[in-house]
Amino acid sequence: MKRPSALYFVLSSTVIGALALLPAGCGGPPIVGGGPLEPSRAPADNAVKDLTAWLPGNYSTAAQAAADSTYFDVRLHIVPIWTDRADGPWMYVEQAMADSQNVPYRQRIYRLITLPNNCAEIVIYELPGAPLAWAGAWRNPERFNTLDPGIIDIRPGCSMMLAYQGSQQITGATKGADCGTALREAKYATTDVTVTATELNSWDRGYDAAGQQTWGSVKGAYRFIKESPAVNTAPHPEQPMGDEASIAAPAPEPQR
Repeated sequence: MKRPSALYFVLSSTVIGALALLPAGCGGPPIVGGGPLEPSRAPADNAVKDLTAWLPGNYSTAAQAAADSTYFDVRLHIVPIWTDRADGPWMYVEQAMADSQNVPYRQRIYRLITLPNNCAEIVIYELPGAPLAWAGAWRNPERFNTLDPGIIDIRPGCSMMLAYQGSQQITGATKGADCGTALREAKYATTDVTVTATELNSWDRGYDAAGQQTWGSVKGAYRFIKESPAVNTAPHPEQPMGDEASIAAPAPEPQR
């Protein structure tokens, strides 16, 4: 990491803490609160352009699960939403066990932000109300046109900062213990992610106050292989309402 300039030391402690989220070479504080109303900080640089092209798709960990029984067979869907907005790109993310795809255990909205030095930030938002009402919406992302981005909430401390590792791979992570959670006696969660044009590797873990892992893979990241691009394959069927926390199906990488 570059040696801080003298100006760094006159910044407020809040900004200093925010800057610590960034990978080496990235600049500018992450978004830490407020609504998704401000425009992106700069014209899309290559990192955001590549993430916009690489992330959308339908993914599976079936190959990894077949090779190693400690991993579950998981399905992941990422689709662009609100494509006419100038403060994106925005994406809907849905993750479910292969045998329980109608009850996903993770539903999120991502917003991609350009940072200096060819870096990117993924700001993570929660769906309002009962998230299961949106289950399967990746099949018909136009459903999100009825949802006002101004009412969704940021997950504080859970943004991911990403930078290139070579020209064909982008990697990033959350910062330390900033992403709070109460799931399975954990106090905080961490995420490490690697993105390419054909694969997304994600390692989510929860830790208690003593720093002991309480959930998530202990061996390494889940390897999501892209099986098809993100396309509207069918109208979204009616889905049952419910509370995400009430899902009883086991989840290898549980909700933070």
